[in-house]
Amino acid sequence: MKLLLVEDEPKIAAFIQKGLSENGYEVTTAYDGKLGLGMALQGDYDVIILDVMLPVVNGLEVCKSIREQGVDTPVLMLTALGTVDDKVHGLQLGADDYLVKPFHFKELVARIQALTRRQNQHASNNTELRIADLVLNRSSKTVRRDNKEIVLTAKEYSLLDMFMQNINRVLSRSDIAEHVWGYDFDAGSNVIDVYINYLRNKIEKGFSSKLIHTIVGMGYIMKEQ
Repeated sequence: MKLLLVEDEPKIAAFIQKGLSENGYEVTTAYDGKLGLGMALQGDYDVIILDVMLPVVNGLEVCKSIREQGVDTPVLMLTALGTVDDKVHGLQLGADDYLVKPFHFKELVARIQALTRRQNQHASNNTELRIADLVLNRSSKTVRRDNKEIVLTAKEYSLLDMFMQNINRVLSRSDIAEHVWGYDFDAGSNVIDVYINYLRNKIEKGFSSKLIHTIVGMGYIMKEQ
């Protein structure tokens, strides 16, 4: 998960970058609006975190410019300006969400996760999801690897669908529990580990490479080796 952080205050930028990196995100930082705009137009980011009060070019102008040039990456605005009119103006210029300083770091992470879920829902309209030689067809609800059909239970299918919509992103046990089993499910239960082992046996055993990897203390990630 690649994030672009455009924030001119070094201490705030360092705090945000450190926290997000510890949560499994890859963060690139720009310290003024002009540099941030250039990076937003050239890079491939999952979310742009954009301060409003920036030197050279302010955040609202950056947001407006990237939308005018066809970049649809979700934008989360950070600002000390918390009036309704300020928020509405930012949203009208193309921002997807607004977070007022000072904020709790947990809320920042939750907002980022909400934006990426929304983005993944758009991606989920794709009929086929692929990684390496594994293909999940969302219309026929079938899964094949190396052209061999793999039969999954409903829970295994939901779990794989979640992983394939979030390739290269670390998924916490809470993320998995909420998506596959619902809000009331106990994320501390070993059921999650059991089903991931079931899924691994079906999509990895007898094939050339592993796709689901454990990130100790953080969760699981689907990626090519």
